[in-house]
Amino acid sequence: MNKIFAIVCSLCYCLIATAQVGTWRNFLAYHDIQQICKANNQLFVLASNDLYQYNLDDQSIITYDKVNGLNDTHITHIAWNQKAKRLIAVYKNSNIDLIGTNGDIINISSLYTKSMTEDKTVTAISIDDVYAYLTTSFAIIKLNMLKAEITETYTKNNPDYPTDLHPYKDDYEQYISTVEKLNPGGPAYNRFYESKFINDKLYTTGGYFLPAMPDDALPGTIQVFDGNEWELYQEQIDKITGFRYVDICCVDVDPHDPEHVFAGGRCGLYEFKNGKLVTYYNKDNSPLMSANDRGTILGNDYVIVLGILFDAKGSLWVLNSLAQGVSLLELTSDHQWISHHHTELEKENGITADGLLKMMFDSRGLLWFVNNYWNTPALFCYDTNQDIILKYDKIVNQDGTKYDIYHINNIAEDKEGNIWAVTDVGPFMIQQSEIGQSNVTFYQIKVPRNDGTNYADYLLSGVDISSIAIDGGNRKWFGSNGAGVFLISADNMQQEENFTTDNSNLLYNNISSIAINQKSGEVFFLSDKGLCSYMSNAVAPNEEMTKGSVNVYPNPVTPDFTGMVTITGLSYDADVKITTASGAVVAEGRSNGGMFNWDCRNQQGKRVASGVYMIITATSDGNKGTVGKIAVIN
Repeated sequence: MNKIFAIVCSLCYCLIATAQVGTWRNFLAYHDIQQICKANNQLFVLASNDLYQYNLDDQSIITYDKVNGLNDTHITHIAWNQKAKRLIAVYKNSNIDLIGTNGDIINISSLYTKSMTEDKTVTAISIDDVYAYLTTSFAIIKLNMLKAEITETYTKNNPDYPTDLHPYKDDYEQYISTVEKLNPGGPAYNRFYESKFINDKLYTTGGYFLPAMPDDALPGTIQVFDGNEWELYQEQIDKITGFRYVDICCVDVDPHDPEHVFAGGRCGLYEFKNGKLVTYYNKDNSPLMSANDRGTILGNDYVIVLGILFDAKGSLWVLNSLAQGVSLLELTSDHQWISHHHTELEKENGITADGLLKMMFDSRGLLWFVNNYWNTPALFCYDTNQDIILKYDKIVNQDGTKYDIYHINNIAEDKEGNIWAVTDVGPFMIQQSEIGQSNVTFYQIKVPRNDGTNYADYLLSGVDISSIAIDGGNRKWFGSNGAGVFLISADNMQQEENFTTDNSNLLYNNISSIAINQKSGEVFFLSDKGLCSYMSNAVAPNEEMTKGSVNVYPNPVTPDFTGMVTITGLSYDADVKITTASGAVVAEGRSNGGMFNWDCRNQQGKRVASGVYMIITATSDGNKGTVGKIAVIN
């Protein structure tokens, strides 16, 4: 064993500590304190509809989420039962968890799963002896917290219907001064809309503007995660500008200054430095125009900026929706404004389309964005050098089928140069060979049924796809409205995953945005109710493989390790072989982007014997790569 360790120490591979492939993380807010329940020497705290536990003796904090045992999200009520020595946590959807101070959790899902037309929402909890009485509009439910079972349901016509229940009185007043000083971590808010991974940081916005719902505004929010800590950008900007600061939906970072950030929303464009407001742009100090609502100019509370994007030279491109004669603007690095307005971006009477957003530069330097408004959905391609814009608003696939869609939700470019547009009826692809043409085919991938027939189905046809991201292995991650997350293989032929709240630790099935840390493979899923992530098995590839760039972890593999050995720093689609010292192949395959995983088993599915194994790599075209070693200890 000592010999193996000595060999390992001599390897050129770097040792990296990282999360295991297949693990989940939740990033929940604990900002708004709602209830506090004392449980002997512990405090259970409900904050921002999430739960944590504070030890009054050693001041330790434990946060609860789906990753470490909770069975749902968005808790509405908690109550401690001293006789049963358990906390009851009731969720918005009427699911129930019973939690001990030692972290043991028992789920009672019968109310949640019960099929009924009446409203099952729990509005109050009463505690008596070992029982919890849950008040709903249709009945009072008696739950034995010691036996963890519902024992009775009292409808209002039941002669035993309880009339003398006293709502649970928590310990908020006694312990709020203590809890206010605690820092359980996490973001400040659970509302997330758009995201971008830039400079090893996740930038998120908290809201969006719906033209049909102008009064349903969300407070302006920008939250940034650096992998360890969260930064909340300046709030209550309305007190500085005199105009509302709401529905911040887009954000981007200056490529020449990582602390120089812009954001757009319902009320204009905001410039930040080190998280603090520098300049507010509106109709009074810029070419931006207020929304024109059927002839009425709405003022600076409706200067609608739903899309922004920096180019490589440091110019900021800005989309101004519902404006008269203004649509696409460029703010140069020396703060000069240039208009790139085109009539193709207008809907009628010179007024710009309602929902211009989701900007992206492709590998050719073409600027893409969409109009997501249901009445006039369209995809745009703009050549910034030639000042030529192409509008695609006729969605016809390769079989001549025409689609009447309501929303083009997002766009992305894959590793082969194809452009993907995701819609409320599924994903479409513009092939690389057609890009730049005035008319294009919205190609739908045909997936063979493999049932002995020649039939095939269009990929995710009919699924309302809200978001898309391409990982280092050219796999497509699709977020949906209602159906969770889909992972599609690089060749588009295989559905590798469909994560939902029922089969995974995904927080919500409605996904507004997906962002990928291409260095680690961590995939972030955003919703208006929370943020979570999944550690995938693909990272961005290296152009060249060298011993200095290729990393293996864990190394050595210890007897208690049952996960996947991860090899990173590979070139795209690299060929990888794991062999014995004598050259016998025990495992082989291709990298996902720049990553390869090995389960420490041979080709017969058995764990390999203790020893040192060779890692031999080659590029996708057969050129020699690198050779390294990994030690396995049983």
